[in-house]
Amino acid sequence: MQASADNSSPRKGAVREILDVVVPALVIALTFQTLLFQPFRIPSESMKPTLLVGDYLFVSKFSYGYSRYSIPLSLPLFSGRVLATAPARGDIAVFRLPAADSEDYIKRVVGLPGDRIEMRGGVLHINGEAVKRERIEDYVDREQDAPARIERWRETLPNGVSYVTLNLIENGPLDDTPVYHVPAGHYFMMGDNRDDSTDSRVLTQVGYVPFDNLVGRAEVIFFSVRGGAGAWQFWLWPWTVRWHRLFQPVR
Repeated sequence: MQASADNSSPRKGAVREILDVVVPALVIALTFQTLLFQPFRIPSESMKPTLLVGDYLFVSKFSYGYSRYSIPLSLPLFSGRVLATAPARGDIAVFRLPAADSEDYIKRVVGLPGDRIEMRGGVLHINGEAVKRERIEDYVDREQDAPARIERWRETLPNGVSYVTLNLIENGPLDDTPVYHVPAGHYFMMGDNRDDSTDSRVLTQVGYVPFDNLVGRAEVIFFSVRGGAGAWQFWLWPWTVRWHRLFQPVR
């Protein structure tokens, strides 16, 4: 019996050593993602040209405080937000879709609680005033087999935040909308790729986003690959990584 006990002792010691390493590492990783920064991958073209498919970015969880959606598995441990800070107009934010709160979306905050938002002829209007915009040189998508030129505009919000939008379609279906009255405690979100974004303009699919549904603010692109390649396909990196986008702040 003594020999049996001696044989199992090294195995128990090895398991304990592994647990001593793995458990603290998991705790640190969960704490980092819950309280500080969470990585996200851009899966669609709705925020093009600001964000491209295959961009990997860090989202700051502390920017707007913490809600149940800050917690892994979105456990309903509490209601509302803790250490809440309201988003600024022009922020690019990750949020949980109100109609299906297991899905993450990323869009730009253009409407604050109490605002009146409207699109007229493709021009964003906030509280009855047209947002300043100017035509700039076309966007050329060189990642396509046949590079396409897309009409590009620079918008400047009332608080001075400036960014670039795309106009894919003349007189697109969301270029003219009714007036949206943003309810208290909610935000109006839009994609920079205006004709290829399902956002708050589509009330049946996205609509007004409750403050509690905000996950965090997009901060920096830490990796980027094109062509549908995965970040794990390291053998393709010399050809697929967009090196010029690495460590670029998100604006």
